[in-house]
Amino acid sequence: MSVKSNQKRRSLTKILVASAMMVGLAVVSFSPAQAAYPDRPITIIVPWGAGGGTDAVGRIFGNLLEQDLKVPVNVVNRDGGSGVVGHSAIITAEPDGYTIGIATVEVAMMHWVGLTKLTYADFTVFAQVNQDPGGLMVGTDSPYKSAKDLLAAIKEKPEKTFKASGTGQGGIWHLGMAGWLLSEGVDVAKVPWVPSKGSAPALKDMVAGGVDFVTSSLAEGRALIEAGKVLPLANMGDERLPLYPDVPTLKEATGSNWTVNVWRTIAGPKGVPQEVMDVLVPAIKRAYESDEYKKFMDGRGFGMIYRGPKEAYETMEKTDKSFGEVMKAAGLTN
Repeated sequence: MSVKSNQKRRSLTKILVASAMMVGLAVVSFSPAQAAYPDRPITIIVPWGAGGGTDAVGRIFGNLLEQDLKVPVNVVNRDGGSGVVGHSAIITAEPDGYTIGIATVEVAMMHWVGLTKLTYADFTVFAQVNQDPGGLMVGTDSPYKSAKDLLAAIKEKPEKTFKASGTGQGGIWHLGMAGWLLSEGVDVAKVPWVPSKGSAPALKDMVAGGVDFVTSSLAEGRALIEAGKVLPLANMGDERLPLYPDVPTLKEATGSNWTVNVWRTIAGPKGVPQEVMDVLVPAIKRAYESDEYKKFMDGRGFGMIYRGPKEAYETMEKTDKSFGEVMKAAGLTN
């Protein structure tokens, strides 16, 4: 082979190598290391059964986030263990933003009674999107037409004259009653708690004469209040509710400083990266601010409140401390 031919061959080889390198660089340049979040379906875990308030809030958010983020958002109910099963599923998921959930107020209670070791500190918090204060209700045929009258009777009458209900033993509304009685200087043991599977059966039992009063959110008693079968005596929040402007707070009714609220917070496992937070947090806020969400919440009498990641986390922390103190004083902890 001539020298000239060798030179041509080497030149061609250099051109081919250079071309291959350019193609490789182009592939690297136009193939991002990671696709922008989200690029696949998101799962929202609801730690309670289908048909309840938390399920409804989870599904409306699933709907709104799906419209906004343009990926499927699937809502999965993981009920069981008084909320432990679903909340555990949230905190043990991959922290990539593709599995999130609705963390409820029970997070501030479960570990105090020995059901689990998980606490608010195990979550990445995106936003709080709901809050409803507890309420105090009697049947309309009750002789007690105010919280002050009911309290006076509880103090004056013998132990176990009154029975109360609203949820399971040691549940949120049992705590609501215990906190109120303790704030009024009444021994919690004086009023036996009748466990129920929720506010609805407790309210029906009260209307039938099985218990004397129920502690629950007034939103959950709305149907029976509007039917004229239940009388709301007070709400356990800081201010009167727009839905029930004539119902006083406990502070107004009896002078008690006790407040208790149920809340729902959208959260994920610890360690969700900032780039996911930068997408998810604004999307949740847009969903919260939508007319569709407001109409949904107003229609069910649920309270609307928005707290961003920092404020929502602080609310969870504060609730945990407060509930722990009351549950210990009421003998509801292990």
